[in-house]
Amino acid sequence: MNLEQRIQQLEHLEAIRQLKHRYLNSCDLKDIEAVRQCFAEGEILIDYGVIGTFSHRDSFIRVFEQMACHAHVIDLHHGTNPEIEVNGDQASGRWALYFFTIDGRTGASQQLGGFYQDRYRLIEGQWFIVETKFLPHSVKHMPAPVEQQQELFE
Repeated sequence: MNLEQRIQQLEHLEAIRQLKHRYLNSCDLKDIEAVRQCFAEGEILIDYGVIGTFSHRDSFIRVFEQMACHAHVIDLHHGTNPEIEVNGDQASGRWALYFFTIDGRTGASQQLGGFYQDRYRLIEGQWFIVETKFLPHSVKHMPAPVEQQQELFE
């Protein structure tokens, strides 16, 4: 590759990193429109295991709103260790995820670790997620502290 091609490759890698970070941060901020805009329009694949498999971004957004978009749901997504390969206007990536959520009403929480396997497409100069699959490898459920559980039943 010549210098111009190498610079273009670096720009693509950075744009994909920014896309994934924007997605994760938008999930935590419950910014529905920003989450939607991370995915390409039309038919895509979102496979989040027990949460569901979706073929269009809006079907995923409906479930995301139902599950996460409540004041008492506090989420924290950390995507790390990206391995991204760009081939023209297509790219693939693997990301490690650490996810923590807490129910602000009860204090119950959950930790989740795993990997995203993503595919991206450059459309009209912008990268979008066209396929994502999450593969969990660890889950830890932590019930609410006993004193808070008792308050719920009084």
